[in-house]
Amino acid sequence: MHGDIMLGLTLIVALGVSAQWIAWRLRIPSILLLLVFGFLAGNLRHLLGHVPEVLNPDAVLGDMLLPVVSLFVALILYEGGLTLNLREITNVRGVVRNLVTVGILVTWVLATAAAHWIVGLDWRVASVLGALLVVSGPTVIGPMLRLLRPKRQLGSIIRWEGIVNDPIGALLAVLVFEVTLSGDVQSATSIAVFGVLKTLFVAGGLGTAGALLLALMLRRHWIPDYLHNAVSMAFVIVLFTLTDHIQPESGLFTATVMGIVLANQRLARIHHIIEFKEHLRVMLISTLFILLSARLTFDQISQLGWGSLFFVAVLILIVRPAAVVASTLGSGINWRERALLAWLAPRGIVAAAVSSVFALRLEQEYPEAALLGPLTFLVIVATVAVYGLTAGPLARWLGVADPNPQGILLVGAHSWARALAEVLHREGIRVLLIDSNRTNASAARMAGLPTYSGNVLGDFIEDELDLQGIGRLLAVTPNDEVNALAVQRFERLFGQKEVYQMPPAIGRGGKKRLAHDIHGRLLFTDELTYTRMLERVRGGSVFRATPLTESFDYEALRGRFGFDVVPLVIKRANGSLTIIAADQDPKPKPGDTIITLGPPDEKPVAALKPDPTQ
Repeated sequence: MHGDIMLGLTLIVALGVSAQWIAWRLRIPSILLLLVFGFLAGNLRHLLGHVPEVLNPDAVLGDMLLPVVSLFVALILYEGGLTLNLREITNVRGVVRNLVTVGILVTWVLATAAAHWIVGLDWRVASVLGALLVVSGPTVIGPMLRLLRPKRQLGSIIRWEGIVNDPIGALLAVLVFEVTLSGDVQSATSIAVFGVLKTLFVAGGLGTAGALLLALMLRRHWIPDYLHNAVSMAFVIVLFTLTDHIQPESGLFTATVMGIVLANQRLARIHHIIEFKEHLRVMLISTLFILLSARLTFDQISQLGWGSLFFVAVLILIVRPAAVVASTLGSGINWRERALLAWLAPRGIVAAAVSSVFALRLEQEYPEAALLGPLTFLVIVATVAVYGLTAGPLARWLGVADPNPQGILLVGAHSWARALAEVLHREGIRVLLIDSNRTNASAARMAGLPTYSGNVLGDFIEDELDLQGIGRLLAVTPNDEVNALAVQRFERLFGQKEVYQMPPAIGRGGKKRLAHDIHGRLLFTDELTYTRMLERVRGGSVFRATPLTESFDYEALRGRFGFDVVPLVIKRANGSLTIIAADQDPKPKPGDTIITLGPPDEKPVAALKPDPTQ
């Protein structure tokens, strides 16, 4: 028995991570593959005959299944709250507020009516299903946003709605469920009113108090560094459980509030906690979707008729657009942004988890409640598939997203960085320079280059920079430590593959001043440090962009200018960029354009001017 449980847990984790990796390779929503993998694995015994039930979550975890699911969801919502900065929705706060209030109400009413008239559910069961389907959540929104890369303001709206409406939707579902079981109007009213009040005061109060207490303990160094993440998780788990005992399912609200308050307080730095929770979230999401989809059987799916597909179509084509229109009336967002919002409402793990609980408790009185689980999973699969496969092309057609940004964020706006940026800019490559030196920043602006004057390590730099179309970072300041810190700061946004820095200077004894594990990918060549680059350009070397053809390829270029030419960036024929790093061999092909540093010719592309700041 012990061996079966261990094997089951191992396979669940392995399947979840494998689905995530395959989805990344195929550039499709990971949730879709997680659901498919879980469903097929859970039904393997029906397909192949007698197979040990190592992938039956109920057999592996038993009575622990639903508590484990609830706890995992709380941690996911806490991590989601940690990513919500109030500064990023200053101009669209009203839209977010309306989406999680008016939008939820419209969705609930219309989904309930559709479930009753189309699927044929009893009004009470239909109202529970309608309440379940108002939630989306970070488990599905986060992966989709990484693929979509919507514009800054629109991305903030989508992320805030997806995270905040999860606990609100879960609370609504619980209240509707309790009202359904109460049986009379007076009891129902009392349950609803006191449930809302208890959640707002108890859950909101405990979440806020927990966040501020944790921040105070971090500020006063009452917790050693190696326990920061452990204590943070302990706070969430304790407060989630305590609140859930006071008001069922309100613990999710507590976890979300705690994350939001902690993200927006100014008592202590929490970047390291956020990074840890992001890594933990991937594992939690992978495990949860495998667990819950493995519980769904072919028999349950076969109970759904054609009306269920029509029900899903109504949710996508009528209910969601109606909720968005009602929530954005009088707002400043344009019709293109409204269109994408109206076409983005995938359902997630909270709906799956809560429906599993409600179905078991309602079946005794309402037999059709057995359809809650299969219907909810059908909605999850259908909405993730439809939105995941179509939202990207729609966003690109509307011009509100850039799923594969090729632009470059250059940290450093000194003279040779400006010269390089000018060449990139002329080639149609989006560049953004950032420098805390006002003289450098002013010179870059005078050259017509998009520039931000400020500290790349500032507290709110990600919120203040316009990173639309930017997909990588090149840290080229003369300070190796600043370069390394900038890389660490932005690798969470761009990924380790797309953060680069100048090779660190050589210290005494021929050793590099930075350890290999605290810097990003080294630019160009190991020997081309900032100082040597400056020496070369002061000696007359220039940056140039050269189109390669069959008759004038890379070897011909090197033959013309000598082997002293240094390849820097390759603009591929399809418009994508390859940054030359010290750990790779450049392979430019005919049709590509290569940007190099090399000896001048009679028409230099970007000559370096004297820089008084260096």
